[in-house]
Amino acid sequence: MVLEKLIRRSELADLYDSVVAGRRISDGDCLRLYRSRDITAIGAIANAARERKNGNRASYILNRYLNYSNICILDCQFCEFGKKKRDAETFELTIEQMVERVRNDLRLGVTEVHIVGGLHPSLRFGYYVDMIKALKTLDANLHVKAFTAVEIYHLAWLAKQTMPEVLATLRDAGLDSITGGGAEIFSQRVRDILCKGKETAEQWLDCHRTWHRMGGRSTSTMLYGHVETLEERVDHLRRLRELQDETHGFTGFVPLHFVPDKTELSHIRPASGLDDLRNLAVARIYLDNFDHITGYWIALGLKLAQVSLSFGVDDLHGTIMEEKIFQMAGGADGQQQTREDLERAIREAGRIPIQRDSLYRPIQP
Repeated sequence: MVLEKLIRRSELADLYDSVVAGRRISDGDCLRLYRSRDITAIGAIANAARERKNGNRASYILNRYLNYSNICILDCQFCEFGKKKRDAETFELTIEQMVERVRNDLRLGVTEVHIVGGLHPSLRFGYYVDMIKALKTLDANLHVKAFTAVEIYHLAWLAKQTMPEVLATLRDAGLDSITGGGAEIFSQRVRDILCKGKETAEQWLDCHRTWHRMGGRSTSTMLYGHVETLEERVDHLRRLRELQDETHGFTGFVPLHFVPDKTELSHIRPASGLDDLRNLAVARIYLDNFDHITGYWIALGLKLAQVSLSFGVDDLHGTIMEEKIFQMAGGADGQQQTREDLERAIREAGRIPIQRDSLYRPIQP
């Protein structure tokens, strides 16, 4: 009651009323939220939206990250993960190495393997198809989530097939869902600065649209805290919301803050914890057709991710086990969490922990 009285006195009171009534907010409203300094009201509005969607539950998944290689033909300024073949930090896994890692993880109860890598110049298309088949052979119930949109276009180039044909081939091999990585910020102005030569926003959206129309599901992301404007953040969210209205194929939204430390953009001041919480909260309020907002603890740190559960977040992602992209950019928030750590963080935040599968469905213990 005290918090509601405070919100009633806030300049954002009308947005609180809209969310409580289940009304969609506009792009202008979204920009107001980004510009507002009333983080308490923003959090309360997001929390109301979260409760409408998910009650008092917060989820996590037992998953394993696998990066098959960091060799990449692109040279994105924001990325420290991608390397050239001549670089000392390159790596490339065989399918047998990947299978062995996942075999061990299955004994620990892992239900999902999440796979991305660089745009490798010489791996044949069959490598990727055989990778999926080999992992599914381990356990037919293992959910294989793999490849960003730009990887899909790269595979189409390798296979001399269209993007839809490649998606169909991978689906037939056992691919269960595609990842949301590579979205960055959809503004072409920003993409020309961060990742010139990467797929366009339209191509990213069309890849996910095509996958959704094939019956597939995917996640979505936004990389923020670099050279983008608040208006460009709103534009990014708008395009995601419009595609979700069209296909209903996104399972959740995972905002990622930019880690500049070891990149060519190391002069940029990183996003603050306050900006992280605001961005998560604004996403929850604006993306009314998304069921889930994830606080990615690898980027946030587990303590701030725990706080985010009061700012619209209903999912803390997963155990992960091996993450290289944030680590190589200078992130220092660990490589994995145990089930016990995630459940403890959720309970301490006053939420009920729920283990989920890759489609955010509860898994009964």
